[in-house]
Amino acid sequence: MSPISATALILLAVLYFLVRRQRAIDLVIWIGVALLLVVPVINAEGQLNIGILSPAEALAGLANEGVVTIAALFIVAAGLRNTGALRLIVENSLGTPADNAQARQRLVWPTAVMSAFLNNTPLMAMLIPVADDWAKRHRLALSQLLMPLSFASILGGACTLIGTSTNLVVNGWLVDEAGMASLGIFEITVVAGPLAVAGIVFVSLFADRLLPARSGAFHDLNNAREYVVEMLVEKGGPLVGQSIEQAGLRGLPGLFLVEIQRAEEVLAAVSSNVALQDGDRLVFAGIVDSVVDLQRIPGLLPATDQVFKLEQSRRNRMLVEAVVSDSFPLLGTTIREGQFRTHYNAAVIAVARNGERIKKKIGDIQLAPGDTLLLEARVNFIEQQRNRRDFYLVSAIETPPPIDYSRSSVAIAIILSIITTVATGFLSILQAALAAAALMLVTRCVTAQQARRAVDWEVILVIAGAIALGRALAVSGLAAQISEIVLATFGASPTLLLAAIYGLTAVMAALISAKAAAVLMLPIAMAGAVQMNLAFMPFAIAVMLAAATTVATPIGYPTNLMVYGPGGYRYSDYLRLGIPLTLFLWGLAIVLVPLAWPFTG
Repeated sequence: MSPISATALILLAVLYFLVRRQRAIDLVIWIGVALLLVVPVINAEGQLNIGILSPAEALAGLANEGVVTIAALFIVAAGLRNTGALRLIVENSLGTPADNAQARQRLVWPTAVMSAFLNNTPLMAMLIPVADDWAKRHRLALSQLLMPLSFASILGGACTLIGTSTNLVVNGWLVDEAGMASLGIFEITVVAGPLAVAGIVFVSLFADRLLPARSGAFHDLNNAREYVVEMLVEKGGPLVGQSIEQAGLRGLPGLFLVEIQRAEEVLAAVSSNVALQDGDRLVFAGIVDSVVDLQRIPGLLPATDQVFKLEQSRRNRMLVEAVVSDSFPLLGTTIREGQFRTHYNAAVIAVARNGERIKKKIGDIQLAPGDTLLLEARVNFIEQQRNRRDFYLVSAIETPPPIDYSRSSVAIAIILSIITTVATGFLSILQAALAAAALMLVTRCVTAQQARRAVDWEVILVIAGAIALGRALAVSGLAAQISEIVLATFGASPTLLLAAIYGLTAVMAALISAKAAAVLMLPIAMAGAVQMNLAFMPFAIAVMLAAATTVATPIGYPTNLMVYGPGGYRYSDYLRLGIPLTLFLWGLAIVLVPLAWPFTG
């Protein structure tokens, strides 16, 4: 079998399994690479060779500049997420929207800007829970927000070299395979910027018409276990001076603001216009999930001195539900008098009794058998209480660890240093990314263990394997053969060829993945440009843009897949909004790309 035939069969098999999605993408791609290493082929001289790729060619992707840069940026993004830096920026810019349309506007534009400087996949991992919390607080339809949010992150990420791993992969290929100079951090912006703005405006105009509003169903709260919880407005915190409405504390699902205790004054039936002050004690009644949500709001602290006396930091504690038994040793005493914290090294955050509010401060409540306590305790609390009879039932509540905002300014300074050093040419993108990742570790914005977990190794393996497949396309001669077919069909003019390259890349990216499609299409685009004696850059940029702006399906881009479940979407929802947007971007790109990168010259 000839190298061209063998490569074609292996790639067709890989594409088949990628489209069917019955196996992990990285596994499918690396099985293809393994076959390319061992398949017997007959070369042009009639000699038998083992393998189309050499081991060095198959593994070259693991040392690709773009791949290493992406791995480093995952660590940088983890530092930003762990310190809460971006969460603070986003939440401070969101405010109180009037409706879903206004909420979308407040979400998509900041997201697009941030995505231009941060890898959009880890960025979305941080933004989705923020958007979810925000939607709950303001009774917004999450399905009207998450897909536009994903599209904004994709379009914004395409605007700079570091905004998306797809751009970095293409740039790495241009450097390693085509021997070209690296693109500047903002070189792609001249075309991708207008595309992003036009695309986001398109989404803003048509999302309401093309996206069904699928509001998440709230749980039936009538029979839910209701807690009373007190929260303290942090002195000098972000909520001071904001009204109840502005702080998003009105209309929380499953949670009701009962009163505010301010010095010696008690404000009952609190108006939405009341401004919060330092040290305000807010009394809420609600179900456990909503109580947990309260702890994620920056500027609110559990309003009981016991919490602050716990020995471990909040990162080493967890939320626990415990039901008081009839042999509980502190029965008949208040929580304060019985020194609950001293006995259990756990703080009582809230108390539920027969679904009714106990109209007392938490420290003044006398516990009775059957009371359900929401505790903040050590991580080994459940293990210690398992064989004791103080509580009937003890169970952990799944909740993300609290965010330490103290290093947020350090994390922001580090990401700004990446942008500055790369934009001025002082460091290459690889050097800046590695230096920033190291600084995140040195300043403890991220721990070594968190850094290891932050790197999405599946993404790294997919990219490295796709580079090997692309190399096989070139060395076997299959890329040149495919380009001849493309030229015979679309070679009447450079513009028509550009449109064909962009369209084929967009289709492949929607069916398999953006990065794999880009690496597979680049050798074909290069062969076509060479055969027509045209400059390669317009076609390379077309491949980069088509792959980096994949919005038509949930499987084409990781951020689309990330919002699939939380938004309650169906596959057809992506087609309904994504296909018109893709066609719109396609037509605009064909006009703009040749203006920035001419076909000749």
